[in-house]
Amino acid sequence: MLARPAEELAPLLLGWRFRSTVGGRATEVVLAEVEAYSQEDPASHSYGGPRGRNLVMYGPPGHLYVYRSYGLHWCANVVCGPDGYGAAVLLRGGTATEGRPTMTERRGRAEHLVDGPGKLTQALGIDRSHNGIDLLAARSPLRLLLGEAPPGYSITPRIGITKAVDVPWRFVAQHR
Repeated sequence: MLARPAEELAPLLLGWRFRSTVGGRATEVVLAEVEAYSQEDPASHSYGGPRGRNLVMYGPPGHLYVYRSYGLHWCANVVCGPDGYGAAVLLRGGTATEGRPTMTERRGRAEHLVDGPGKLTQALGIDRSHNGIDLLAARSPLRLLLGEAPPGYSITPRIGITKAVDVPWRFVAQHR
């Protein structure tokens, strides 16, 4: 399922559940906003080949690629495509479905818990130590689980990038 191009997988991940049991505390979101990135894409960390921090993007699909954005926030991506091809889907936001008190404590606020990539990782307790985790492994502290597809979604250019800004690889779920 995850061994497909990022731009094909991204809208299919809308409605999937992302579950965290980091620190033994269960939290979960339903994915509502994602962006696709691949090695031919100048906005992607995998552009220009495998090196340093992007090596996880070239690994098997279903693993987590975590990086620091602007030195401030952790961002989480689902690696996709065939093993050896650098592609991933950035998890931009979702809807909190379990563990709101834990998310509120981690975020230091009760509103806007998971409506941005840095907010989502903070609420779920994700940091660099989770880079490379297999999201499909039964005993993983971070799990990607099949969910219910939204009734539809919109497609827009990606946000917060300076290259390939017009590429329409941002997917946002419509609410039920």
